[in-house]
Amino acid sequence: MAEHQRTHSPIDGSLVATRVLADGPAVDRALAAAEAAQSAWSETSVDWRAAVVKRMVDAIVGRSAVIAEELALQMGRPVRDGPKEIRGGYAERALAMAELAPGALADLDVGGAPGARRLIRRRPLGVVLVLAPWNYPFLTAVNAVVPAILAGNAVILKHSDQTPLAAERIAEAFRDAGLPDGVLQVLHMSHETVADAIRDQRVGYVHFTGSVEGGRAVRRAAAERFIGVGLELGGKDPAYVRADADLDGAVAGLVDGALFNAGQSCCGIERIYVDRELFDPFVEAFRELTLSYRLGDPRDPETTLGPMVRTGNAELARDHVRDAVARGAVPLIDPKAFPAAAEGTAYMAPQVLINVRQNMRVMQEETFGPVVGILPVAGDEEAVRLMNDSRYGLTASVWTRDLEAADRLGSRLATGTCYANACDYLDPLLPWSGVKDSGHGLSLSRLGFEPFSRTLSLLLRDAG
Repeated sequence: MAEHQRTHSPIDGSLVATRVLADGPAVDRALAAAEAAQSAWSETSVDWRAAVVKRMVDAIVGRSAVIAEELALQMGRPVRDGPKEIRGGYAERALAMAELAPGALADLDVGGAPGARRLIRRRPLGVVLVLAPWNYPFLTAVNAVVPAILAGNAVILKHSDQTPLAAERIAEAFRDAGLPDGVLQVLHMSHETVADAIRDQRVGYVHFTGSVEGGRAVRRAAAERFIGVGLELGGKDPAYVRADADLDGAVAGLVDGALFNAGQSCCGIERIYVDRELFDPFVEAFRELTLSYRLGDPRDPETTLGPMVRTGNAELARDHVRDAVARGAVPLIDPKAFPAAAEGTAYMAPQVLINVRQNMRVMQEETFGPVVGILPVAGDEEAVRLMNDSRYGLTASVWTRDLEAADRLGSRLATGTCYANACDYLDPLLPWSGVKDSGHGLSLSRLGFEPFSRTLSLLLRDAG
C-alpha cells in the first residue's frame, strides 16, 4: 500500500493537502526520465534556457495572489506578505541568474599557445537533487533550481512536507514556459527514500537547505560517493548598532529583520548588540514598533504576524524565552498585548529581551521564531567578539553612517554575508554562502553556476 504525507495548516490544524510518497520504483522512473531529458537539454543553447526561465517567471508571477493564499494555509505567512516572495525575491533572483548565465557559462579562452588554443568550458553535472524547506519555499528553491537548469542539468525537486504545493507551482510554471518533460520533476519523498536517492549513481549533485541535523543526514547519505553537496543551513544572525547609526533606520530595519515571517528565516535577526550610547533609545523604539504588529489569522489582510509553522516550533521559541527569563533576562513585551497568542498553539507573541547574557540559549541556539535578545556593548571590539561567538555564520549586519568602518568590521566577521544598514536580504548578484554550522556551498551571482557544473579543460593543438 502506498504511503502518504499529509500537510496540516498552522492556522487551525485543518488538512491542506495529501500526497502519495514516491517509493523506490517511482524514484527509479523519475531518475531514468531525468537522465534521458537532460541529455537533450544539455545540447540546447544557454540563451534558449534563459528564455525559458524568463517565461517561467512571467507564469509564476501571474499566480502570486493564489500562491499567497496557499502559503498562508501551508506555513502561516500573512497573505499581505506572500506576493513579496514571488514578485520580489523569486522573480529577482531567477531573472538575474538568467541574465548572468550566457556570460558565466561561456567558454573562457585563457590565451593562445603556439599552434594551440586553451579553453575552460563549463559542462552540466547531469541530474541535480534539490531539497527545499518550508520557510521560504520559493526563494530557497530558486537559488538552486534555476542555475541548475540554466547550466544544462535536469532537476528532481523535493520540498518539505509542509509546503508541497510550492514545488508543484514551480513545476507548473516551468511547464507553461515550455520546459521539456523530464527536465524538472517533483517528487514527494520520505527521509529514507531521499537518502536512497542521494546514493543513486544517477544523481550528480545534491543541494539542501534546512537544519544543521538535516545537513548532516544529507552528508552521511552522500559520504560514499564523490559528488558535490551544497548545504545552506541555520543561522543565529547578529546585528551591531554603532553609536553613529541612524536610529530610526536601524530600528525599522531590525524589527522587520527579526519579525518578518514570524522570525522563521535562516538569515533573520536573532541577536542585536547596541552601543551603550544608543542602547536605551534603541530599545524603547524597538519595543514600540514591535507592539504595532498584529498577530492573527494570516488570511486576514490586516494581519502582520502570522502563526509559526507548527506548535512544536513555537514551543521551542517559548522555551528559549522562559530559559532566558529564569536566568535574569527581562522581557519587554507582555503577551497580553497580542490577544491571539496562546500557549499550546502555533500563535506566539513576539518577544524582546534585555539583560541577556551571551551564554544564554536565546543568544547561542537558533530560535527560529519572533524572539530577539538585545545586549549593550562598549564599541567595535566587543561587538566583533560577541558577533563571532557563535557556531553559526550566515549573515551579519552593521548599522552605521561610516561605510568604511562597516567595511573594516565586515572583513573581521566570520560570516558568509555582511550588510551595512540592511539585513535579511539576498542580493542575487552577490554569492550566498555560509561558514561554520551555517553550512558550505554556493548559490546566486555569476559564481553560483560553478556548483551546478563541472570544469572541462580543452587543449586544442594543430596537427603536426
